[in-house]
Amino acid sequence: MPRVIATDRAPGIGLDDLAEALDTARFDVRDEEALVTLGPLLARLGRNPHFLGDLVIAELERRCFGQAADNAYGAQVFMLKPPNGRYLLRANFWPARGDAVVRASGTASFFYDLPHDHNFPFLTYGYEGPGYWSDYYDYDVTAVAGLPGEHAGLRFVERSRLEPGKLMLYRARRDVHVQLPPDSFSVSLNILFYDVAQPWLEQFQFDVAQGTIATGLTTAPAEGLVTLAAQLGGPTGIALCEEFAARHPVPRMRATAYAALASALPDRDARAALLATAAGDADRYVTGHARLRLARIEQAANQSITE
Repeated sequence: MPRVIATDRAPGIGLDDLAEALDTARFDVRDEEALVTLGPLLARLGRNPHFLGDLVIAELERRCFGQAADNAYGAQVFMLKPPNGRYLLRANFWPARGDAVVRASGTASFFYDLPHDHNFPFLTYGYEGPGYWSDYYDYDVTAVAGLPGEHAGLRFVERSRLEPGKLMLYRARRDVHVQLPPDSFSVSLNILFYDVAQPWLEQFQFDVAQGTIATGLTTAPAEGLVTLAAQLGGPTGIALCEEFAARHPVPRMRATAYAALASALPDRDARAALLATAAGDADRYVTGHARLRLARIEQAANQSITE
């Protein structure tokens, strides 16, 4: 489960104080201990009881101009400091299950009841209210290929909540949680850290009942463009996709390029032949996805025979 970090009783600070401290701090986003040392700074912001209310009022007076410009999240998030290539700061709102907004929009809008990990580390602090509940698991990401239906080796740890004043570090691609609504409206504060490799690191949704990976949640912008190149780019686009399929350093892009090339082929046999080539890739992610697609082709062929 996320690492709980002890805090002292240092006085509260303002948002600008926290941002200045983070801007001048030297840390490696993959160094867990370095991120732990930054946690007490977030706790000090959390001990400022007025800063968030003041910001919300100011934003309303500006007709939410700042949030409209800088907030790529939904209405659940109040952006405190937009991404700067190293981190972002935000406040998250967590309504209770019986609150009107949840009854109107459902729990999915707030990512409740959705087992998932994260492909980035982040610090979180219980700022207001009793705090959301979570069922916490962990797993070894190096032991999985990342295929839908694959056994994930999830290990249940506990159910607990982000109580007021509690500070935790969620570790990238290790901590899995199923967030559950708080007993009453709550607010958390986050520092999200950015890794340059993040767009290519998998984030998963899990099926905890089966103990498996349900699906991957990460898509890099280039992946959609590869599909367009295969469909609309003519010979040049096909050649580029073939280059990506054969030599791109990221397995997910190689798998995506093979799928894009297959989608552009005219018949089932040609697609199967290409995917058979993909199944010979050195990486188990690429081979696994190729075999899943081959199985779907075979299933469709068998179904057409029986109809």
